[in-house]
Amino acid sequence: MPASSAPAFEDETIIVVLGASGDLAKKKTFPALFNLFKLNLLPKQTHIIGYARTKMDQPTFHEKISGHLKGLDTDEGKQAKEGFLKICKYISGQYDEDESFQKLNKEMEETASGKGDKPPSRLFYMALPPNVFTVVATGLKKNCYNDKGQNRIVIEKPFGKDLESSREMIGALKGLWKEEETFRIDHYLGKEMVKNLLIMRFGNPLIDAGLNNKLVDNVQITFKEPFGTEGRGGYFDEFGIIRDIQQNHLSQVLSLLAMDRPKSFSAEDIRDQKVKVLKAVPAIKEEDVLIGQYTASGDKPGYKDDDTVPKDSNCPTYAALTLWVNNDRWKNVPFILKGGKALDEAKVEIRVQFKDTEGGIFQDIPRNELVIRIQPNEAVYLKMNAKKPGLEMNTLPADLDLTYKERFSEVRIPEAYEALILDALNGDHSNFVRDDELDVSWAIFTPILHAIDAGKIKNEPYPYGSRGPPSVHKFVERYGYKRSNQSYEWPTTNVQKVQGRM
Repeated sequence: MPASSAPAFEDETIIVVLGASGDLAKKKTFPALFNLFKLNLLPKQTHIIGYARTKMDQPTFHEKISGHLKGLDTDEGKQAKEGFLKICKYISGQYDEDESFQKLNKEMEETASGKGDKPPSRLFYMALPPNVFTVVATGLKKNCYNDKGQNRIVIEKPFGKDLESSREMIGALKGLWKEEETFRIDHYLGKEMVKNLLIMRFGNPLIDAGLNNKLVDNVQITFKEPFGTEGRGGYFDEFGIIRDIQQNHLSQVLSLLAMDRPKSFSAEDIRDQKVKVLKAVPAIKEEDVLIGQYTASGDKPGYKDDDTVPKDSNCPTYAALTLWVNNDRWKNVPFILKGGKALDEAKVEIRVQFKDTEGGIFQDIPRNELVIRIQPNEAVYLKMNAKKPGLEMNTLPADLDLTYKERFSEVRIPEAYEALILDALNGDHSNFVRDDELDVSWAIFTPILHAIDAGKIKNEPYPYGSRGPPSVHKFVERYGYKRSNQSYEWPTTNVQKVQGRM
């Protein structure tokens, strides 16, 4: 399997972060680069150039990116910060002007040491809004592309708003940058537990053998945020929760969970299988959709209380969508993708619910469930039935539990962006989205997105801080999900009680 333990090359490397003054760069990109620097995982001769329209001097730039770096309270951290800032510089310029990109190119040429046998590798990270993707990619290719060296471009989501706009964007970029030079980043593919899906499935025959329609009744992939769109309502209204979460993050998780065994762990073999399973998923039907929009509760404002949101907005802040994988392995098993904002907790998890135990000696015992918690507090646990300690033959629900912070207490789990930037430096596409993968995913979601945009599917209101629209429980029950009525707590004779996950 491709390893991201160290850079695959020692070439001099220039990383250009476009949109360097924005929140994404400050909160995610630069902290990830800093952590890679601390771990000595960047190429030995690395130069980082921030590029944006905002005019600022070097001290101001360093102050901005330092504000989100972690681990600076020790001497080692302070020394690392000092070393990192020495390789970071800033240049301002426009996104639609050849002269600005030529200035950037000159800066890169002057930054290079010239000590190597070949020109420095160039990696362009576009921490930019999607409306400038194509124009910036064009400017970079025309003015900053080094024909004699290695060039890579990293593009953040969203990749379009529907199938048509995605194809238009992909087509424009493919005319400029080769597929092997293009890295479409979906940060969920860099999360530890998402990357673990391949190992957990194909490294454990017991688990993989149970993931099929003979044993699985239903699958839920859930994304929950406890905050709303505060400060981003106008921007969010252009996209909605389905474009923001389900079409990319959750469909990527679905493809990794449902795909067949790849020939190898090479990038193309993995992505071939992801495309294959997504091609087996038909477009979502309107009857398999529940959408909601949060309303005010207590001192928390409703979605439409934001002045930047249209008062007649039908934009969903919550969605439950049922997808069907029409192949031999998964036919008739519902995959329910749930995602929402302003809910009761922060959580991302996969919940595979197995079929009922056949009747006979047992009456109404809970179903087995395989639960993979992606965040927070990464964990994998299998809910199972066990004999209740004592003289009677009674059952109680228990679990086989792998909670990362307990089992791997001394191990630092890297941030998703660290893993993905390192993969891009290594040229490993395994955890990036291929063009045909993007196309088939948009085909699944576009019809219902157009129906929602046209007002054919209406939102159900739900209070800020709740579990979502009131009818969501009936919605999942329609597809066979059963919630256990039994509480889960170890007997009080134990020294330590273990709280249940019911």
